Amino acid sequence: MTGAPLTSERGWVLSHVELGAVLCFVAGAINAGGFLAVGMYTSHMSGVVSSMADNAVLGKWLAVWIGLWSVLAFVGGAMTTALMVRWALRRNLRSAYSRPLLVEAVLLLVFGLFGAAIDARSMALVPYAVVLLCFIMGLQNALITKRSNAEIRTTHITGLVTDLGIELGNLFYFNRSFPDAPKVRANRHKIANYLKLLVSFVLGALTGAWGFKAVGYIATVPLALVLVTLVVRPVLFDFHAWRRRLMARR
Repeated sequence: MTGAPLTSERGWVLSHVELGAVLCFVAGAINAGGFLAVGMYTSHMSGVVSSMADNAVLGKWLAVWIGLWSVLAFVGGAMTTALMVRWALRRNLRSAYSRPLLVEAVLLLVFGLFGAAIDARSMALVPYAVVLLCFIMGLQNALITKRSNAEIRTTHITGLVTDLGIELGNLFYFNRSFPDAPKVRANRHKIANYLKLLVSFVLGALTGAWGFKAVGYIATVPLALVLVTLVVRPVLFDFHAWRRRLMARR
């Protein structure tokens, strides 16, 4: 793994797999809960693009337009993360990978606060909520992609399940059929990590669906607080360092 760790002045470090597990939980919750809220999955763009094609054939051009803006929002979220991380790494800031998560936490709170307005005005604000959720997911997916050197994605599990299947195929390969050939061996460490990420996504989806059904949009508040807990120390460390430098110049 390359890049700065998620750390603080106390030396607290979260590995990219641990971070990925937390973000898988958050993404699963947003994806499942968000579907109950706005009637659309927002964490993977393959489904959005397929829906655009279907709606174009059916002549539902408003849905196509919303889908297009959803894709652009996802791309914009990924671009925002890239710009923020690159800017912070150039300045050797400890919060390089924390800042996008702080933005995500704030936007989740915004989504939660907009919930009452969405319910009151029905379909009028739903497209904006969809675009906002897609931006959040693009922000998050780009973060873990950069942090893990493209080893982990968290907003969708297609690649994760594929990688898990490959390793399980290696695990159950019958080596005795070719005793003289090099042994096919599975990476058990990777299998454990893939299972951890998969379980985190599923638990997040269950929690998000239950939360939105039980309490509505306020279910995003705990997710935002989880993200704030992850990033507050590095962000505060860099803030205090900036303030000390500022005071030294006076």
